[in-house]
Amino acid sequence: MARSVGGHAAPFSRVLLVRLKFITTACCAALATLTCGPWAMAAPDRDFWPPTVSLSEPDGAAALTAMGSTWSTGEQWTTRATTIREHVRLTLGLPTARPWPLHPIRRNVHVHDGYSVEAVAFESTPGVYVTGNLYLPLRYKGLRPAVLCPHGHSGARGDDPEGRFRRNHQVRCATLARMGAVVFAWDMVGWGESTQVEHRRSASVTLQTFNSMRVIDFLLSLGLVDPDRIGVTGSSGGGTQAFLLTCVDDRVAVSVPVVMVSAHFFGGCPCESSLPIHDGPAHNTNNVEIAATASPRPMLLISCGGDWTSNTPSVEFPYVQRVYAALGKPGNVANAHFADEWHDYGASKRAAMYPFMAKHLGLDLGAVQNAEGVVDESAVVVHPREALVVFDAAHPCPGEQKVFMGTGV
Repeated sequence: MARSVGGHAAPFSRVLLVRLKFITTACCAALATLTCGPWAMAAPDRDFWPPTVSLSEPDGAAALTAMGSTWSTGEQWTTRATTIREHVRLTLGLPTARPWPLHPIRRNVHVHDGYSVEAVAFESTPGVYVTGNLYLPLRYKGLRPAVLCPHGHSGARGDDPEGRFRRNHQVRCATLARMGAVVFAWDMVGWGESTQVEHRRSASVTLQTFNSMRVIDFLLSLGLVDPDRIGVTGSSGGGTQAFLLTCVDDRVAVSVPVVMVSAHFFGGCPCESSLPIHDGPAHNTNNVEIAATASPRPMLLISCGGDWTSNTPSVEFPYVQRVYAALGKPGNVANAHFADEWHDYGASKRAAMYPFMAKHLGLDLGAVQNAEGVVDESAVVVHPREALVVFDAAHPCPGEQKVFMGTGV
């Protein structure tokens, strides 16, 4: 029987909690019999991976049009959005309460012009560590806005340090901190320092979403963050993390998913689309609608011509505009499209994000602009990986055992 948390049956008790107990005890056999809701947890020798993670562009657009025919008013959209959110939470097996202490570890502090950066680890659940970097603004007093910065799969080919250590990622985080935000960047599971769980597993999407929720818990625990001014932005797989977190956690006030919200592509990794979050008992949906559940909270879609977001101005954005208009907040959604650019979070895309975050979170855009009003990121110090890690030979991870969650694909 599912444990009751806050008066509701908590599928988390049968899925994530048991999975994470498995993680901390390394008992692979425990996975074989776990089930919850509409899907079954994979046995150690297999993993769920849907046969289709993309449609043709015309089919994706047609499917989105069909979804749009199911509602016509703001009230009807709100009902649909509630169904989508509840299904995502159920399918991921997310908890309604997170009573475990974080036990944060903080070290390796570096102080720079207008900000500091330090290495942080905390337990998202007992024995499972989130590893990342905390960027703090140094020129502001009082409670500050916060921005979560999840990363994607860039760097996987060795063309740049991976994940949160990439130059572009450090520049984004540090510039937001210089604007007055408390910023946190952390590893996807199985990435960077997060070595306890392999990445390409169906459970990754559950654990990554749960870790994102726990990042908010950690930031609020610092006593520095305004709980009403929390934003999230990431590109590619980080964009998926951004819109999934915004869908399931109302504490997110502003969302900027980058080069990921598409009507015809649902993510190329099990950490994005390995569980049937798009198909419920009485509905089907896609990433456009999942992102649109952010409404009426401010959201900026950033897209480009060189990937699956090439149709955003003509397909995805008009649909999301319709949602916001139905809720009476058409000015809360925008699209920045870069037709001649590729799949990244480059300087032009960051330049579109900074003023949007500044406007809706109350950040100081002027703190990073030059005399011409252009954002100048040159004050940021880009550190090598070894300067940003929280664990090393002298400071090993307390839960260092590696766990394999199925064979994957």
